[in-house]
Amino acid sequence: MSGLLSYSGLTTKIRAMQSHLLNDQNFREIVELESVPSAVSYLKQQKAYATLFDGCDESMLHRGQIEKMLRLTVYRDFSKLYRFSNVKQRKFLELYFKRYEISILKECLNTVFDHRDVVLNLSIYEEFFNRHSQLNISLLAASKTIEELIANLKGTEYYAPLERLNTIERPTLFDYEMTLDLYYFVQMWKDKSNVVTGSDLEELTRAWGSKFDMLNLQWIYRSKRYYHMTSADIYALLIPVQYRLDKKTIRALVEAENMSAFSQTLEQTYYAKRYDSFTSETLESMYAAIMKQILSGESRRDPYSVATIYSYLYHKEHEVNRLIIALECVRYRLTPEEAMQHVAKT
Repeated sequence: MSGLLSYSGLTTKIRAMQSHLLNDQNFREIVELESVPSAVSYLKQQKAYATLFDGCDESMLHRGQIEKMLRLTVYRDFSKLYRFSNVKQRKFLELYFKRYEISILKECLNTVFDHRDVVLNLSIYEEFFNRHSQLNISLLAASKTIEELIANLKGTEYYAPLERLNTIERPTLFDYEMTLDLYYFVQMWKDKSNVVTGSDLEELTRAWGSKFDMLNLQWIYRSKRYYHMTSADIYALLIPVQYRLDKKTIRALVEAENMSAFSQTLEQTYYAKRYDSFTSETLESMYAAIMKQILSGESRRDPYSVATIYSYLYHKEHEVNRLIIALECVRYRLTPEEAMQHVAKT
């Protein structure tokens, strides 16, 4: 009853927003269009994107502008949910919000490491970040060196983990991005019990625990399959959280002599036994499908819970990622069949 009372208004709002999410038929219609301006015109007819492109000449929008505008819809939806949330629900959203700060910091890092004279313009996000974040994104976007970028983070929680990289010789973009990811994931896991309790905590533990397990599986697979990294280097990349994967299993995967041994160990994991076709070959493509199944299932079982908030934000972000891929397919004139294969893998 307490969940119903505290979540009823927010759940009603989310249901209305869910009705505006695109379906597979929408994506099929988009990839069948002849140009990106035509695709933007199509999006103008969709309720979730109509106001976004209102007044814009689609023929004048370049690739970067469109991508930023699409990502802005995620931030706008987050703000809508935040306004409808009570104090308890806002605690969860504030923890979740860190993923958007990490995303902005990665954009800034990429610009700094891109040694061309590139100006990063994040002004489209300023209103949102001024309302929800302590980051000064205009100051961060203007940073020209990694030292300047880190100095501009003083007073924020991200300064210390990034500043520590100064102790290693010539850290790479990968080092900085991985440091941010690991910091964020550890904070999520550590702080979850401070923002939710009871059944909400059980649902969040199940969702985030599965997410971290599958990310670790992907990173172990990629490290061994593509980069031939040492076991010590692989361990350094892993999220220090075990949910359905115990330390013994992780050790066996990391230290597998070859990909055949890795696949044999993977077949004995909870995820391979729980989900059909879960193999080393499908590991990366099944990540989104499994997360979607977990979150949708929890949201249906308990619609008046934090799972409903998380599920909606996940699906909205997933939709925007798929849209960006679909527009790239239209840009490069892939056949609708090829394009839908790429969209389905996202």
